[in-house]
Amino acid sequence: MTPKEIVLSGYESFSRGDMESLGSIYHEDCVIRVNGDHELSREYQGFDDWLANFLSQIPIRFPNFNLEILGVTAEDDRVYVRVRYTADNLDSQSVHMFVVKDGLQTEFDIFDDSQKIASALRS
Repeated sequence: MTPKEIVLSGYESFSRGDMESLGSIYHEDCVIRVNGDHELSREYQGFDDWLANFLSQIPIRFPNFNLEILGVTAEDDRVYVRVRYTADNLDSQSVHMFVVKDGLQTEFDIFDDSQKIASALRS
């Protein structure tokens, strides 16, 4: 699979709620960085940290969360995905940047509108 196909398979797994499949495309030492200055902003070490401390919070913090892919650009081992998030308390766009090496995601940077995310977390 190409890096783009690997990344898009992750979005498909996420949309189905299949965290086992999603976790299988992350390198054990992957780093996930969430920008901003809110309670979910930080660097997560590995998929298990990401799942336990971020992904598990989505249904609680962002009721009726939905993610829509608006565009994808891939170059070598980097994949950039422009997305739109909607939830009862959120309507925002973001860019996700992935690094894929040897068939696994090793880095995932989330460039959100952190002020909108922070506002949604307070509501």
